[in-house]
Amino acid sequence: MTDFISLPFYDLFHESGHVPGIREKLPSLLAGAQRSILEIGAGTGLITTSIADWTPAEIFALEPSAGMRGMLLSRLSARPELLKRVTVLPYDALSVDLDEPVEAMVMINVIYALDPHYRKRLWPVLATQLEPGGLLVFTWHDGGPPAPGPLKELDTRQVGRHTYTILSEITESDGERCKARYLYRITENDKVISEEEIVGNAYRPEWDVIEGELVSAGFVQTDAPEGLLAWRLGLQQF
Repeated sequence: MTDFISLPFYDLFHESGHVPGIREKLPSLLAGAQRSILEIGAGTGLITTSIADWTPAEIFALEPSAGMRGMLLSRLSARPELLKRVTVLPYDALSVDLDEPVEAMVMINVIYALDPHYRKRLWPVLATQLEPGGLLVFTWHDGGPPAPGPLKELDTRQVGRHTYTILSEITESDGERCKARYLYRITENDKVISEEEIVGNAYRPEWDVIEGELVSAGFVQTDAPEGLLAWRLGLQQF
């Protein structure tokens, strides 16, 4: 799995990027979860702490990246009332093994990082950790991977005298996979202070592929706001 975000850029761009939309759409889906929620790919905790504000449920925040976990724990330390309610899990999603099934699972901006083989193995694992009728929610963009294209600026932020800029290009595109190159650049005036390059594969499966995988794992689709997919485990039995 590839994480395309440079740690110093993560909160700076996500807080005013996709996060506000998720904070608007997700609460209604999680309204029924009062006991326990698993967040897969919790990152730095931008959504984790919001979930804690929306629901009294115990939260399991799974994040395999040590750097991301460090930022997540720093965020939790600033909210001492959450330290007994949020458990940070330091391993891969395929290794999750909770004491009891949770009521809901959330994955925000995670699907793109999962290669097809990993993804097919993941759904049955999640099904064992979710209670019957439990909810699985994740972000979704249909239409397959983007076509190859030149390096272009995606976004920029000003912090003091420095400008933080993200650039990207798609170098390959085949099936549901694309190979992307990201540059994370910090400049002062026209001088480059630092630049980090991240290259890796991202995945954008078509709808029928995702539907087939989830149905095979025992999930049934339910209503969700645009940009999200929601599924219930074994809903046909209830």
